[in-house]
Amino acid sequence: MDPSFLSLPSDTWTASAACLGLPPETVFARHPAEAAPALGACARCPVVRQCEEAVAPADSWFDGVCAGRLWRNGRSVALERGTRRRAAA
Repeated sequence: MDPSFLSLPSDTWTASAACLGLPPETVFARHPAEAAPALGACARCPVVRQCEEAVAPADSWFDGVCAGRLWRNGRSVALERGTRRRAAA
């Protein structure tokens, strides 16, 4: 997935995304520890629904964080219990 959606014009929903400004290696991480800051951002994001609709991670080979979940090859990755809680802190 091309991270260019993070730099769309400010009049789009992406301007309100909590992950805006996070490094691409965090947003597009494949492992929970590396993705923790992005997962934490999702927990407080006001546009999580628009993100999931735009990215459509389940319909692609998406790797990274979208809509509060970590995705690998378009499939949601089961996180260890408490990982999301630590990420949001």
